[in-house]
Amino acid sequence: MQLYKILDGIDCEYNHGNDGMEISGIKHDSRVVVPGDIYVCLDGVNTQGGRYVGDAFKNGARIVVSEKDLGISSQVIVKDARSAFALISKNFYERACDKLKVIGVTGTNGKTTTVNLVADILKCAGHKVGIIGTMGVSFNGKEIDSGFTTPDPNMLHKYFYDMLSDGVEYVVMEASAHAIALKKLEGIMFDVGVLTNITQDHLDFFQTMDRYADCKLSFFDKGNMKLGLVCADDERARKLLSVANLPTLSYGLDNPSDVFAVNIDSSFKGSNFVCNCMDEIFNIETNLVGRYNVSNALAAIGVCRAVGIPSKVIAKSLHYISPVEGRFNVVKHSKCNIVVDYAHTPDGLENVLKTARELTSGKLIALFGSGGNRDKTKRPIMGKVACKYADEIILTSDNPRYEDPQAILTDIASGIQDVPCVILENRSLAIHLGLGMCGKNDTLVIAGKGGEKYQEIKGKKLLYNDFDEIYKYFQTHLTSIKGNDDNEYNS
Repeated sequence: MQLYKILDGIDCEYNHGNDGMEISGIKHDSRVVVPGDIYVCLDGVNTQGGRYVGDAFKNGARIVVSEKDLGISSQVIVKDARSAFALISKNFYERACDKLKVIGVTGTNGKTTTVNLVADILKCAGHKVGIIGTMGVSFNGKEIDSGFTTPDPNMLHKYFYDMLSDGVEYVVMEASAHAIALKKLEGIMFDVGVLTNITQDHLDFFQTMDRYADCKLSFFDKGNMKLGLVCADDERARKLLSVANLPTLSYGLDNPSDVFAVNIDSSFKGSNFVCNCMDEIFNIETNLVGRYNVSNALAAIGVCRAVGIPSKVIAKSLHYISPVEGRFNVVKHSKCNIVVDYAHTPDGLENVLKTARELTSGKLIALFGSGGNRDKTKRPIMGKVACKYADEIILTSDNPRYEDPQAILTDIASGIQDVPCVILENRSLAIHLGLGMCGKNDTLVIAGKGGEKYQEIKGKKLLYNDFDEIYKYFQTHLTSIKGNDDNEYNS
């Protein structure tokens, strides 16, 4: 594509003699630049993109985008490089996002479940749907590991382009706080935006809860979306209902809302409730477990009714839907329940443990850790949360990254009081220990990694999965659960 087309609508200065220059790609990492690329200089936490301009040109970059005047003719000067990166990427991929119906979900917890619920309902209604989120990119049977909850703009718009080319109508995506702060989403007009909640996470990046919350709230602007849907049960999110400059609907369980549920009945098999969606009343039976998942379902219902999906289709889809991998997945042995969940924040852990506690007649064992090189302040809080609900606690390694796993576990343990606690760094051994501790009617909650297929240790992603460890245990210990005398194992 010619340079002048890529720069269309972007506030910039450049040598117009380069208008006809053919550009073959957009990169912001000089190491992966190939001949014909634009190189966008982005300043990060520890590096400045301008330092690598020479490397980019050596690798074949044709032109550089920068906020600083580098004194060269092969340069585009912009006021905001991150904003320009997003808009350049949009233009390069022929503004594909403008031809799609895009739904974005942000919030500390519930994004992945809500995105997948919306996508499944839309598919049930006969639409072709693409998904972008924590679990990767998927559309029309294609599965791509993007490596990010919200990909960088050059890849994000490529996915939009590929989806549109493959007949996709709707894209349902997670909008992470980092993506909002780093302007990855600039230039995308969302048909509906959802805010699930704002609770503690990512303070290593945002420093304070106010800055984190303000980032989430800033997404809900008429320049970014046509309609907002906000959880009225979250105090910080609820602020939008009175200050948003765009049409906004609410959903919730505990506060007056446009979409709400009554007569909720939950078990380890699922949940039933009566939904009132803007005065339209219908029954929902679903495999999703717990009140917080009822809330996620309400968000999905609100989105789908807003885009015109009939309530009968919504109810049918939610009846047959399976929980998202790693989101309150119940592995049921004949004598106990094992719950695998991605919960890695204080609020997420509380939702899962509170639900498990309400449904468990026996002992509740909580097994979890915390990620390394991330917000350290949440670790003792997670320990306190576990004490509220669990009878026994096992602390184990999550994704320690470059931190000492024992130091992470010590941080969590500082919040634990008056509840028996075992610290066992090896996650495989910890899961086997937890399963061996289960008796009749007990529940073991394994939290933190969900469906992840790796552990990140010292810069390497090592093959690992919680579900695999459960299955390995039962392959060799089919009679090891106390009171098990029929060897039945169901998942």
